[in-house]
Amino acid sequence: MLKYIIKRLGISIIVLIGVSIIIYTLVRLMPNDYVDVKFSSQLQSGTITQEDIDNFKGLYGIGDKTFKGIITGYFKWFGNMCRGQLGNSFKYEKPVAKVIADNMWISFAIAAIATILQFLIAIPLGISSATHQYSIRDYAVTILTMIGISLPTYFFAAIVIKIFSVNLGWFPSTGLIDASATYPETFVGWWQKTGDMLHHLILPIFVTVILSIGGLMRYTRTNTLEVLSADYIRTARAKGLSENKVIYKHAFRNTMIPLVTLLAGILPSLFGGMMITEQVFGIDGIGRLAYNALKDGDVPFVMGYNMFLAILTVIGTLFSDIMYSVVDPRVKLGK
Repeated sequence: MLKYIIKRLGISIIVLIGVSIIIYTLVRLMPNDYVDVKFSSQLQSGTITQEDIDNFKGLYGIGDKTFKGIITGYFKWFGNMCRGQLGNSFKYEKPVAKVIADNMWISFAIAAIATILQFLIAIPLGISSATHQYSIRDYAVTILTMIGISLPTYFFAAIVIKIFSVNLGWFPSTGLIDASATYPETFVGWWQKTGDMLHHLILPIFVTVILSIGGLMRYTRTNTLEVLSADYIRTARAKGLSENKVIYKHAFRNTMIPLVTLLAGILPSLFGGMMITEQVFGIDGIGRLAYNALKDGDVPFVMGYNMFLAILTVIGTLFSDIMYSVVDPRVKLGK
């Protein structure tokens, strides 16, 4: 096991270097950079000249877009990263690590709650659909999940806001807390503020869950159908075991084995934020900050954020492989 982990970590380092080169090159080759976006209005009004723009680009280290300039900039960034320095964000004017650390937790809270609800809803639905194959229940669940998979996030979120915020007025449509509310610095005030935040997060979590359960439900249904056709399931039924014991003791355990591979994508999704959802609902999570930074060409933040996600993905993949060997004794790592 240890030999396998060391080998995977070595491969992961090579993968991360390759990812960083691709991301840095793509960001530097964007038509507009941070200086162009920030000073575009001043340039048009004649407040500053193109020479001033070029000087600013030199100060930010993004002026030379030639192959040599990009390579030089990359190695400078890579050297700083190896020393644990991700640089300062152009847009947010703070260290990149601090911006990520300060803003990822609200994204984590939304994603964690949504993920738990997603598994609690999708897995029972998938098993129920598989055990009642070609029934009205199976068709109804399949149709509903296909609708959820097909709807774009921004479209479904707009519908939810229109119904529950605008028409019914049950939930706020944007932000984390009521801008007009003031909470005392006491235990009671903390609870009131927490309740207000949870009230604001109901719609984003609802949208995330509805749009996520479809894929997991179909995956669970397919795996359950495959397991139910296995010989040991027929043997268990022939021995007179109840259907519930056959499904939830024998079939369910083996159905969960392929689902462990989904753990690889859970970790980055928990901390990486949801760009579209956070943008629609006006939540200042790490996803929305990353979207605005990418739009404005904030090279240090875009690089730091994407490398943060890449590292989480590598860790999640390694953890998924280890867990796969735990739930399935037939799998031996390191061979």
